[in-house]
Amino acid sequence: MKKHLTALSLAAALVLPGIANAADYAIDNKGAHASVNLKISHLGYSWIKARFNTFDGTFSYDPENIAASKVTVNIDTSSFDSNHADRDKHVRSEDFLEVSKYPKATFTSTKVTDKGNGKLAIDGDLTLHGQTKPITIDAEFVGAGKDPWGGYRAGFMGTTRVELADFGIQVMGTSSYADMELHVEGVRL
Repeated sequence: MKKHLTALSLAAALVLPGIANAADYAIDNKGAHASVNLKISHLGYSWIKARFNTFDGTFSYDPENIAASKVTVNIDTSSFDSNHADRDKHVRSEDFLEVSKYPKATFTSTKVTDKGNGKLAIDGDLTLHGQTKPITIDAEFVGAGKDPWGGYRAGFMGTTRVELADFGIQVMGTSSYADMELHVEGVRL
């Protein structure tokens, strides 16, 4: 019986490599399987939805040791896109994002907490507009598995609120914050 269990364990390890082990992933931005979205109040009258089209990043994820997980994301701030060219130009200007001076925003996790049932709290440092501040992303594990191209993927979604004044970004009317919605699908490296 002991030999049978050992053989079964070995077979499972060979058939299911890495499923329960820590793994590193590259965010799949090339296949449009990830997005960095936001919505912001326009003077308190409506909502503007936008996204950053150009970003990259990596994450490490181990379902058996969530606390060992890590996330790093780099965003090209000049890729801000609200589907309105004049507004995008204004948001990229020195009035708001100042992309000529601050062409990149970054997020680096400092702690990942397992909140149960696939929910996570990802604490980290967001650098935006030349300022670095701590934020927390409320995240949820979506799923993981083999893809049709022979790779292995894991996906998450998350939300956070970014107070614009904390990063030295001008506030207009009641538009004091941006609600971020993040969708991340990674390909295991």
